[in-house]
Formats: sequence, C-alpha cells, structure tokens
Amino acid sequence: MTDGSARPGEGAPGATVEDVVLNANTAFYNAFEAGDLDLMAAVWLPEPDPVCIHPGNAAIYGYSEMMRAWAMIFANTPYIQFFLTDVQVRVDEDVAYVTCTENVLSSGDGAPEDGFAGGKALATNVFRRTSSGWRLWIHHASPVLSSGGQQEEAE
Repeated sequence: MTDGSARPGEGAPGATVEDVVLNANTAFYNAFEAGDLDLMAAVWLPEPDPVCIHPGNAAIYGYSEMMRAWAMIFANTPYIQFFLTDVQVRVDEDVAYVTCTENVLSSGDGAPEDGFAGGKALATNVFRRTSSGWRLWIHHASPVLSSGGQQEEAE
C-alpha cells in the first residue's frame, strides 16, 4: 500500500495534524499487510480499553485480547492487501477519526484454491493524541454487501 515509512504519530516538518493522523492510519494498514505483531502493537493505544471490530465478528475489548486476536489473524492470513478509497479525516483536539473504504485482496481461508478473494468494508478508525503521538483507539469495519451506491438505495 505504501513504502512502509509512515509511523504512528510522526509527520514531516510542516505537516498538518490531519497529515499526521493519516500517517498513523497508514501505519495501521501497513502493520496489517505485513502481518507484523510488533508493528501492530505500536499502532494501538493500550489504555483506556481499545476496541476492534472486524467485519462480521464480535467486538474485541482490551489491549491484551486484541493482540491475541491479531496474532491469530496473522497466523491464518498468508496474504492481505488494502486499497483505501474515500478517505476522510477529522480532528477535534485530542481525538481524530479516519473513515475509508477498505478494498481488500487476500488469500487463505475463504479464498479460492490457489487464488485470491476480494472484498470491501467501510471502516472508521478513531485515534487519540498521546505524549508519543497519535494512537489507534477504535477500529470498526463493516462489510459492504452490495456494489450499488446511493442511487440503488433510492430505488
């Protein structure tokens, strides 16, 4: 997805706070794509009670439970890549959120044999500013079940 240089909470000189939050968001997806538990741990806010909701699954509460869940996901996902679209960021003092469409390409469970599966989810990533930068506090992704847009819903 990116060159992997983005780190949570860091920005180039002259970067806006929105740019820094977007870098933290990119670091989350880079850690996910890399299947790297250390990178994922560095992205998340350990306290107070982070929450992670993957499409079609129950909420995972708390840092320890979440890191166990990420370890299981990484162990069972040989390949995953995200193409983010419709990315929007909003910052309000020490809390920020990013909404986006996750266009996902993956292999492993659910993918055709020797192939890839594709999917789409709408995600909200909520960040909190800390003394060490912006950290992910809440991730919530919901599956997109239809390829239709607002026009289809109106009919």
